[in-house]
Amino acid sequence: MTLPFEGVTVVELGTSVAAPFAGKILTELGAQVIKVENPDGGDPARRWYPTMPDGNSASYQSVNMGKHSVTIDMTDDGELARLKALIAEKADVVLQNLRPGAVERFAIDAATLRKDNPRLIYCNAGAFGDGPLGDLPGYDPLMQAFSGITDLTGEADRPPSRVGVSLIDLDTGMWSTIGIISALYRRQVTGQGGVVDTSLFETSVGWITLPVAELAVSGKAPKRSGLQGPIVAPNRGYQASDGIQVIVVGTDGQFRRFCDALNCSELADDPRFAKSTDRLANEPALSQIVGEIIATDTRASWSERLNAAGIPNAPVQTVEEVVAHPQTAALNLLRPGEDANQQFVGLPLRLDGVRPASDNHAPRLDEHRQQVFDFMKTPHN
Repeated sequence: MTLPFEGVTVVELGTSVAAPFAGKILTELGAQVIKVENPDGGDPARRWYPTMPDGNSASYQSVNMGKHSVTIDMTDDGELARLKALIAEKADVVLQNLRPGAVERFAIDAATLRKDNPRLIYCNAGAFGDGPLGDLPGYDPLMQAFSGITDLTGEADRPPSRVGVSLIDLDTGMWSTIGIISALYRRQVTGQGGVVDTSLFETSVGWITLPVAELAVSGKAPKRSGLQGPIVAPNRGYQASDGIQVIVVGTDGQFRRFCDALNCSELADDPRFAKSTDRLANEPALSQIVGEIIATDTRASWSERLNAAGIPNAPVQTVEEVVAHPQTAALNLLRPGEDANQQFVGLPLRLDGVRPASDNHAPRLDEHRQQVFDFMKTPHN
């Protein structure tokens, strides 16, 4: 399969998760991604827990497979000059999330580099972006807190909670990729590169698009409500005998089928629950009745019965359960690392029915030095 970005060269000045995840996407879509690292240990994510036999962490492996690693000591004038030459002569894209001020200090910022390579697309994946907080560093949980996501997450009568995945880092990588792809498309028309700016904070605020809209219209922002959702009822998680089952009933017709599946058809004619507005007004009473029934059987049993009735539902699964699920296998979502017994998540899209995949090897530090600088000697397309 011909991948869309074959022949595109990306220089990644990225650490941790956000920029490397963008680099991962571009790698698996066919780009050659050259990961530039500090010779003193490289990307700090290499040393995160847990580590693999080759010394890299599982986190590093998951977002750096298929890249080429070269170390550059930016305090060494000769080394820095080699990096600038690589970008000027070979790079289509520079992707960076270094600490604020670093690229300006070493004159590898967008304005400087694009003087020598006007076709260059330069992506800054920052923490807060511009503005009064622009010089501050940022991490995923800090942005969840600062943006209001943490305040919206958790149960109403308990303290707020952080989201259990690196949502902001990964999504900033996605927005960076969208910006880079957009700029590459525009370059096909204009012949000129450009600058893409993303930040963890902008990504975080993007995630509260619907709560902000609710605030704008009603004058009140939503409050955290755990597994209970708004608008319709039932719309929450219920404790089954072996875990939690989330059920959402959106229409009156669905509710009647739902009652039949629970062997309590009489509920559909109860005036407290007959219409959607009635069910929402009497949600606590409905929830108690439904909860007592759901508690009598397993998640798998309820999934089978509710799926057969056409009722939207899902068990709350562990990561282990998701990895082992037949749906995950059917989509070929997981791919092996160098150790075939280890599995990592592939790119969550398919092109012409095929899920793109790069080499399953995340680079050792400076592994591709000779290869990268030999590449500099080849004619530029």
